Amino acid sequence: MAFNIRNARPAPFRASNYILTDEVKAAVETAIALGQPLLVTGAPGTGKTELAYKVAADLAADNNKHGLNFGNEPLQFNTKTTSEARDLFYTYDALGHFRAANLKDQGIDAKVENYLQLQALGLAIARSKTGAAPANALNGESYEGASSVVLIDEIDKAPRDLPNDLLNEIKHNRFEIREQGNRSLTAGQDRSIVVIMTSNSEKNLPNAFLRRCVFHHIELPDEATLLKIARAQIREDHGFKDQELQDLIGRFTQVQGMDLRKKPSTAEMIAWLRMISVLGPDGDVNQQGLNNLSLLVKTEEDRRKIKERFG
Repeated sequence: MAFNIRNARPAPFRASNYILTDEVKAAVETAIALGQPLLVTGAPGTGKTELAYKVAADLAADNNKHGLNFGNEPLQFNTKTTSEARDLFYTYDALGHFRAANLKDQGIDAKVENYLQLQALGLAIARSKTGAAPANALNGESYEGASSVVLIDEIDKAPRDLPNDLLNEIKHNRFEIREQGNRSLTAGQDRSIVVIMTSNSEKNLPNAFLRRCVFHHIELPDEATLLKIARAQIREDHGFKDQELQDLIGRFTQVQGMDLRKKPSTAEMIAWLRMISVLGPDGDVNQQGLNNLSLLVKTEEDRRKIKERFG
């Protein structure tokens, strides 16, 4: 049996296609004005991570206006269950350094800075500085006089103490490098570091941390907003008629309104629409939508409910 090879992969992210609500815009502007991190929560697939890319792109597009020299993409840190506060600033290859120290008579450079690598927050602080980097600069330590958006993704995955351990460093845009005798690195005064943190829930985060953040929860979009999102991300590339999109969005909201174990996200809706477009670009897209509703559910229990409801 031959497989039909189709391409329903999403196009590269475009900031212009991200639907920024007035509430989200106000939260971003408040965080920038106060110099506090913006904590964004919401169900998976609601665009929390993409928000940081939108903010970075829009701030960079206005560099000539505000003169802050923002990079056009965020510096991203993907939180793990084993992450420590230091990891957001830099990492230390202790094993590599140990090996080099034991092989230095073979001409291998064992200077500690060669085994220290700046990470998202550390990079942002370093890039905000001007002038020449010191002789003992870490990997990635370049002074560019640049502002940055920093994305700390899924901070709720981290050990509970990590958010509190970051508070002082984020407030002062400063950190110390223990392996270099506690050498400190402080951000340039005339540059901005915008920190956006994402979390699926604020419930696992310490109260002291929450008090020092600007908070915004991204609600599941209503049907009108879903239609705007679909128009921005789907219609331009795949040629849906507007009525077809409206009918499909209506079907999607029916599925979301069902008593499902895992309700489909906006991201899953976009994938569903893209798949419909390549399965039947010249056919009945509404029928293709019905035929592929199982793309929106991820458990057997929910699949059965969908089948019983829509056939």
